[in-house]
Amino acid sequence: MPYQWILLGLASLIAIGILLHHPSRTLGIPSLLIFMGVGLSIGNGEFNFVYDNLAVTSLVGSFALNIIVFVGGINTPLQSIKVAYKEGGVLSSLGVVFTSFIFAAIFYLIFDYDFIYCLLFAAVVSSTDAAAVFSILESKKLKLKESTDTVLEFESATNDPVALIMVVILTALSLSPDSGVSAMEISQTLAVQVIGGLAIGFIVGKVCVLALSKISLQEYGLIPVFVLACFILATYGSELAGGNVLIACYVSGVVIGNGLKRGKEVNKHFFNSLSWLAQAVMFIILGLQIFPQQLLDVLWVALVPSAILMLVARPLAVQLCYLPFRQATWKKRLFISSIGLKGATPIVFALIPAAAGVEGALEMMHMVFFVVLYSVFIQGAAIEPLAKKLKLNQDES
Repeated sequence: MPYQWILLGLASLIAIGILLHHPSRTLGIPSLLIFMGVGLSIGNGEFNFVYDNLAVTSLVGSFALNIIVFVGGINTPLQSIKVAYKEGGVLSSLGVVFTSFIFAAIFYLIFDYDFIYCLLFAAVVSSTDAAAVFSILESKKLKLKESTDTVLEFESATNDPVALIMVVILTALSLSPDSGVSAMEISQTLAVQVIGGLAIGFIVGKVCVLALSKISLQEYGLIPVFVLACFILATYGSELAGGNVLIACYVSGVVIGNGLKRGKEVNKHFFNSLSWLAQAVMFIILGLQIFPQQLLDVLWVALVPSAILMLVARPLAVQLCYLPFRQATWKKRLFISSIGLKGATPIVFALIPAAAGVEGALEMMHMVFFVVLYSVFIQGAAIEPLAKKLKLNQDES
């Protein structure tokens, strides 16, 4: 197919998704479902066009996720980090690990799957989605007591790196189950990933801010272009050095977003638009990759992992994470444990073992699709009523 048709088709799909965005918000339908629905309706043979390329989908999804995480960092004020880093940091690290092991143990007892496969499935769906959390909190205009919304936003913005590390390690283990990996090797990998991502993200972010403060660019439009170049340097420089890509994205975004003075608003608007474009492309290509007829085979089976995640693994993991924070009320703990919104991130993570050829990974990806779908509809719809029921809204006594 000529590239002109590909570009025309992609631009048309994005335009349709954007035009449907406003009415979808009015009806309370997340943009994820709109863009993904557009992809699902087009790329599965209905219009003599079939898209099926796991490697390209994984690459595009990963790059789009990097942009979204970077923009999340740009939009995170240091004040929010100071308020939420303790609780949010525990939730985004230990919370992901606890959720994964609790989910995997129950899933292993119910289904006849290998435990590594169960743990891989758990890691894929363990993190909450920043785009989904930000979108729903903003659309509902929710401001919650005890900085509950700030903690949720911080957790969702920072828990992807731990989940990604687990997915990559477990994918390698699934492909070579006899090779074995020692606890020391896993610890070393984690240390290199975390320290490398933090260091490179921080250094590139600081250099970017320093350069822009010393060199007053006359054309304001060049500022976001320079920041974009620094984002790519931080992201893929970290990857080449063995650091975690998502940590580098987020840290460099935070440093640049809070350090930039001149052209800050121009930069913010540019990257918010870029984030929307990244989300649109990611959701559409995920929709193109997934075949509706294959989804029907796991429609009801996927209820089980969804229930395990929403009713047991997430609530129990959050309660464990909050053991050191005795000042947090039971209402705050209950709300956070009940709201573990999923988005496109688990589907992007599910593409990693699928593209690598892990046995059963395609079935996993289809089940993850429904886990995300059930989460968006059930947990997304529950946010506002639950906040009112627990009297966590700031405008309520």
